Amino acid sequence: MNKNKILLLFAHPSPHRSEVNLPLFNYAKSLDYVTAVDLYAEYPTYNIDIDKEQSRLNQHDVIIFQFPFYWYSSPSILKEWQDLVLEYGYAYGSKGTALHGKKFICAISAGGKEQAYHADGFNHFTVRELLQPFEQTANLTGMHYLPPFALFSSRSASLTNKLGSHLEQWQQLLEQLN
Repeated sequence: MNKNKILLLFAHPSPHRSEVNLPLFNYAKSLDYVTAVDLYAEYPTYNIDIDKEQSRLNQHDVIIFQFPFYWYSSPSILKEWQDLVLEYGYAYGSKGTALHGKKFICAISAGGKEQAYHADGFNHFTVRELLQPFEQTANLTGMHYLPPFALFSSRSASLTNKLGSHLEQWQQLLEQLN
């Protein structure tokens, strides 16, 4: 049976402060079917190697953007990566079909509680609604957008002993995507 190869693009500007994202990233790095890339470590000056990144995309079936959900968006390096790598003629446009049929998912952590991400909650929108630019990117590039993997109350994961359950959920997701 063919297995999917997963490309995990990790974007955390201060991973040493991460209670959830760094352990998830480190677990993913241990899997032979996951290519885990720390974008800030690989491109500290934001000088992104477009050809290298497009080659990585070409070699994988599933693309995961993993990041803390700061200010309702991704950290800046992930936006820079998208702006440069997902260029016309490669990722979209009449000849830009390189990503067609690949699966795409955002794996995010939010400091707030899950109930804050509802129409009547503190943030007034669901995570899915707030991630619509990523969903539209998937649509434009021909990828299959999967519902986001979201972990809430991430700033207190250690204090509330939820890191173990977060890791179990992450393990299950990666196995399902494989």
